[in-house]
Formats: sequence, structure tokens, C-alpha cells
Amino acid sequence: MKKATLLLLSIIASLSLYAQEVTTVIKGTVIEQDVDQPVIGASIVIKGTTIGTTSDFDGNFSLKTSKTGDVTLIISFVGLQSVEQKVTLNGGEKDLGTQYMGSDAIGLAEVEVIASVAIDRKTPVAVSTVKSEAIEEKLGTKEFPEILKSTPGVYATKQGGGFGDSRINLRGFSDVNVAVLINGVPVNDMENGNVYWSNWAGLSDVTRSMQVQRGLGASKVAVPSIGGTINILTKTTDAEKGGNIYYGVGNNGREKIGLTLSTGKMNNGWAVTFSGSRTTGLGWVDATQFEGYSYFLNVSKEINSNHLLSFTAFGAPQSHGQRRTRKTIDFYDDYGIQANPDWGYLDGQTYNLNTNYYHKPQISLNHYWTINDHSNLSTSAYVSIGRGGGTGTLGAGKVFDDNYRRNDGLLDWERIRAENVAGDTLNGTGSETILRASVNNHNWYGILSVYDNQLSDRLTFLGGVDFRYYKGLHYQEVVDLLGGSFFASDNDINEPNKQAVEGQKVGYNNDGEVYWVGGFAQLEYSNDNLAAFVSAALSNTTYYRYDYFNYTPENQKSDSFNFLGYSIKGGLNYNIDEHNNVFLNTGYLSRAPFFRTVFPNFRNEGNKDAVNEKIYSVEVGYGYRHSKWALNGNFYYTKWMDRAFTRTIPADPDNGQQNDSFANLLGVNATHMGFEFDARFQPTQKLTITAMASIGDWTWDNDVEGVVIFDENQNPVDTVNVYIAGLKVGNAAQTTAAVGLSYEFLTGFKLGVDYNYFGNNYSDFDPTRRGNQDDKSDSWKIPDYNIVDLNLSYRFDIGNVNTLFTANVDNIFGEKYISDATDGFDHSMQTAEVYYGLGTTYSMGLKLSF
Repeated sequence: MKKATLLLLSIIASLSLYAQEVTTVIKGTVIEQDVDQPVIGASIVIKGTTIGTTSDFDGNFSLKTSKTGDVTLIISFVGLQSVEQKVTLNGGEKDLGTQYMGSDAIGLAEVEVIASVAIDRKTPVAVSTVKSEAIEEKLGTKEFPEILKSTPGVYATKQGGGFGDSRINLRGFSDVNVAVLINGVPVNDMENGNVYWSNWAGLSDVTRSMQVQRGLGASKVAVPSIGGTINILTKTTDAEKGGNIYYGVGNNGREKIGLTLSTGKMNNGWAVTFSGSRTTGLGWVDATQFEGYSYFLNVSKEINSNHLLSFTAFGAPQSHGQRRTRKTIDFYDDYGIQANPDWGYLDGQTYNLNTNYYHKPQISLNHYWTINDHSNLSTSAYVSIGRGGGTGTLGAGKVFDDNYRRNDGLLDWERIRAENVAGDTLNGTGSETILRASVNNHNWYGILSVYDNQLSDRLTFLGGVDFRYYKGLHYQEVVDLLGGSFFASDNDINEPNKQAVEGQKVGYNNDGEVYWVGGFAQLEYSNDNLAAFVSAALSNTTYYRYDYFNYTPENQKSDSFNFLGYSIKGGLNYNIDEHNNVFLNTGYLSRAPFFRTVFPNFRNEGNKDAVNEKIYSVEVGYGYRHSKWALNGNFYYTKWMDRAFTRTIPADPDNGQQNDSFANLLGVNATHMGFEFDARFQPTQKLTITAMASIGDWTWDNDVEGVVIFDENQNPVDTVNVYIAGLKVGNAAQTTAAVGLSYEFLTGFKLGVDYNYFGNNYSDFDPTRRGNQDDKSDSWKIPDYNIVDLNLSYRFDIGNVNTLFTANVDNIFGEKYISDATDGFDHSMQTAEVYYGLGTTYSMGLKLSF
């Protein structure tokens, strides 16, 4: 009876305690302070426990707990300063209201002004942003532009597969027509518009965010943003003291080690952050061994509440073997898709035909001045000194002759050297074939200053200036005589019959000089629901060319060539309600031709009839935001007019034509239009689903007939016709799609998978060579392909050390696919020359933050 009574009393007591259990629901909204935007995926945890949740797409969170008493709530997110909030748990609902999270970096808000960062549901452009957290977790062995491959309109490949040899195409436009800005500073080559990603191979280590603005974009400066703008923001100076160390390994001997140290903001207003890394490996493609370094230094000084100075220097010196020669599919069938035709052995050691080496540091001094409560001035003075080039051969073209290949397909360097030695010994003729370097050094100086003034609660004016000076130094020099005693060179009229030795200049020696003066102004209007802007930019580009081989000293500088460019842009975004918004933008751009169009025949007699390219673009879009959903859709139409094409006829001295002749092929137009969609769905706190689709229709509009080419005496020497009307633009997939899943199995442990599809990709071709009226076939269409990538990350603490483990497997199923192709003479698979994409690659790394 006693036992029964005790059992009954125990049950009653337990039920009583259960009935008295107190439940508290903590609610709030997390907002990023500098941009007044919700923080999606912020971690909200009760300190000392694993009880937590994350914020949704509106920044809202709700945390239910049965704990009682006083606790500390920690709100954290990568790139933002953590917030600690004391809460008393005694049942019911605790509404913490809006919790603002400030940047964990000094001067970031000011950099965002210079860089024209787009704001969701305000800036009327199609935009996608990749944060540093995603770069950490997903980059793996991908090249830096490839982190964007799941972005609508983007096609990014590794090309030949060498370290840093990737390229990116946006809405069918190559990176020549995609503006790339780092902290608001343009980095597209001032002569040709190219972006050489190997110069920035280590930039991912210090990237804070990477934003793709498709179309004309929100940038205020005059930049070549026809396809879009890639806005890269690096770290500034960490507001908190600390640092991290990193070590990672991967396939084919890949190894990376990195270190970051930061003083945080000190009492005297100074703050210093330094990051450095070293990456080495053999490369997945044969003979693409590499060694790369990266460094980043930021020193900031808060002079007072109105003035902040920030000095930044970063760079990524590297050297890597390349695969630059595309081959037909038969070549890869014989030797495998990892085969590289651009190397062989010499004295038993790997000997590359093409090795790229470069160092392009960017150094800037920024001054941020808060003039008063409603106006600011942000100024960046910068310099970039590029040094390096790439190797190849000069002389007899033996490396292009299959007779100089071994049975295994490799270049027979031993035979080439033996023939040099034999010819030089018998006839004293020196080397027939040498290894040379094509050097492309440059000095680039600029200043960019932006003034903003809030004229009223709803109206803001922005204006500024953009000055740039660039000088490119281009020459070839002897690297290896390959057995001979000299190399006979007659390219320099000032030193005929030159017997060049290693280190001496051969081939060509010329400089390109570019002066750029620009100004811009923008007026912005915003109220609770409507945001609109109109902007204009004006720039003048001046070109000079210096040629030290083809002219005597008094004639080595060309006349000046000046081109006035301008852009007019406008747009508006209307927030229908808290969930729905629509936007419209349009613009017209007149862009100066590139240096090569102005000097098409590698001489100082420039193209006086060169004209600006014109671009017209219009875009409409829709967005939807909800606690679990975020989606965007947009249509775009871009008309590219007066594409800068020239056609050159080589000199014919036998017929009295001493110099190359050329003609401008004016009136070549193309239309790029399409639909883009992206969505993000978070049905639970643990699961996130992303999706993207992009369908483009990019075609050449018209034929050009009867263009007459004249010689230097204005005598007609040829007539050019171009038949391309209706042909598809090549060199990028016109249809892309992606689906991504990320699931947090345990606290801090996430597994992600990304599926990407690429279709309707037509091989690249030169439109000016389509001169047969009966040949109206599209270039060879590359087979569609799919790639699946896997990523894993685990964030945990070891004492006071925050630890991140990452693992990535790219192309997990080993898909064999062609990523790039050049069209053959009959537009068939058999004659196309291609690059195969990489097979399965993997990497893993460990980062300890303190």
C-alpha cells in the first residue's frame, strides 16, 4: 500500500511540475545597419546552449524555449558584428524589436558608395550577390569567376584549365564587355578591355562580397557594362582584434596555407589587417603546375568623427603552365581529355611552351569625409603596376608541325634543340626556334571621387570625377635560345641584323598610352514605396602609340586619337507592398573603340575613321519576398550597334603595297535578349533550396556588303562582305539552369549539392570571316552538359577558437564535356577545336579563427 501511495504521489508531482513548465517565445528582426536590409540566415542562440534558430528572408526570427531566468541571446552573422542581448525568460512572448548589426569592418559603408553597391527592393537592376560565407564553403578548386556559375546569365569556364585562366561571359558578352570593379576601381585593361583573372587568383581569400549587376548596372562611372558589372568588395580593416590560419589540400598535389592578423580598432584610432596565402599544385590538366601567392594589407586611421583614411594594398603574384592550344576532338580521343599539346620534356624535365607569370598589385589611398549631416565626399587615389607576360616560340614554327611531336603527342624539344645546335655549328646561323616571352607591363594611375548630398528627405544628388592614366609596355624578349648561340632578328630598323641573346628584345617593342577624363552625376528619389534615379556620365579617351622597332626615334610617337563617350541611364523600383516589387531600367551608352581598333595594323598610322560603339538596353523585372520565399524574374533587351570590327589585308611588297591595309566594318549589329529567373526557398530552418534559369536569344542582326579596303595611297585593294544576319552569337551557353540544396544536419554541419545545366552553346567564330553568301549555317553547337558539385562545411568551437572545416567535390560524377570551342571551316564536330572541361576535382580545408 505504501509503494502504491508513493507511486501515485510521484505521478501527481510530475504532472504538477509539467503543468508548471514555463515556455517563452523570443521574437525580433535582424537588420544590417549600413544598408538597412534584413539579415537572412543570422544565427540566434542562447549563450552556453545549443538552443537557437535563424532569421528568415525578412530578417525575422522566433525562438521557443522552456528555460527560465536571465539568459544572454547572441545574434551573429559572417561579416557583421555579433549582438548580445540580455533577456529574462519568465513565460509568454518577448519581442526584442529590431536588432541592428553593424559591419565588422571599418570603412565598408564608404567603399560601398564608391563601388555603387545595389540594394534589394531599391536599386532597379537585376542583381545577385555572393557573400564571403558562400565563397568559403563552395569555392573549392573552382576558379574565382566560377563561383558565379549558378547566377542567371553567367557562363564561366576554366578555358585551358591553367591556374587563373578562367573567363566569364554575361548575357552573351565576354569580359571585354563586362565591367569588373574592385572596391569601385575599374580593372578592365585600358587598352583592350580584357580581365585577366590570373592577376586576381588569390582575391577570393579577401573578398567580402561579389555582386553581379546584370545589364547596364548601377555603376555611376563610365565603364564597359554592356553585359553587366561584377562588383567585388574586399575586406577593409577588421573592427575587432583577431585573426585566422588556414590549411587546405586537394587533387593533383594542390596545397594552400594562409594567415590573417588584425589589430582591430585601437584606442588611438588606428587599425591594421593583413592576410597572406600560398597555393601550389600540379594542375588537373597535364603540365599546368602552378605557384601563387596572395597578400592583403589595410591600414585605417580614424582621424576624427568626420575624417577616415584607409590605405589598401593587395596582389596575387603567380606563375603557371598553360594549355593554350585548342585541338580537335580526335586529339583528345587519342591522348585523353587531360592532354596538353603545349609541353614536352627537355633534359628529362617538364618544359612548357606556354607559361604565364604576372604580378599586378593594386594600391589605393581612400579618404572619407563626412562634411555635414547630409553630405559626404569619398575619394580613392590608386595605382596599379603590372609586370609579367607569357612564353611561346619565335622563329621557325616547328611547335605547330606534327613532325615535331613524339609518339605520345608531346612536343619533341630535344629534336628542336638538336637542330638548333647543328645549324648553328655548321652554318653559324644561330637558333631557328627559340622560347620567347611576350611581356605586357603597365603603369596605371587614377583618382575616383564621389560627392553625395541628401538634398531633402526624398532627394539625393551624387556626382564625381574619374581620372585615369595608363601606359602599357609591350615587347618580346629571348628566354631560351634552345642550344644556339644567338637568334637572328631583323624586326628593329634601328638595329638591323641583330644577333639577340637571352634577355634582349626581339619581335616587337611598342607602348600604348591612354588618358581618360570622366565625370558623372546622378539624381535619386525615394519614398516608402518608390525609388528612382537618372544618371549621366561623360568621358574622353585619348590614345597614343609608341613604336621603337618600326620607326626611327623622331617618328616613334603617333598622333593623338580622341574619342568622346557618354552614357545616360535611368530606372525605378516600386514596392507594391511588403512582398511584391517591380522595376524598370533603361540606358544608352556610346563607348570609345578599343586601342586595337584604333591601331589595327600594329603601326602608328591610326584608324582615323574609327567610331564609337553604341548600346541601347531596357529591362523590366519583378520580385517577391516572404518569410520563406524570395524570387526574382526579369526580361532584358540589349541592342549592340556599330560593333568595332576591322578587316586587315597583309602587305604585298611585290605589288607596291608596303603596309597592311584595313577597313572599318561599320554597321555590324547584334541583339541580346532573354528571360532570367532565380529563387530561394527555406521551408525549414535547416533546409534551403535555390533555383535559377536563364534563357537567352543572342543573334547577329545584319549582313554588311561592299566594304572597300584601301592601301596607304588610297587605292582600292579588296572588297569585304560579311554574311551573318540571323546567326547565333557564339562562345557562351544561351540556356542555363541550376538547382541547389543545403541542409544543416547538425548544429553547424551543412551538406550542399549544386546541379548546373548548360545548353544552346554555339562555338566561337570570327564574324568578319563569314564572307560566303551561300554559307548561312550557325557555328557548331557544343553538346549540352550537366555538372553536379558537392560541398560540406562544419562550423564548431574548440575552446575560444572558431573552427571551420570545408570539403568540396566538383563534377562529382566525372561528366565528360566540352566547355569551349572554336568553329571549324565546315561548322562540324570534326573540325571544331575545343577545350574539354575538368573531370572530378576535390579539396578540403581547415580554418581556425581566434
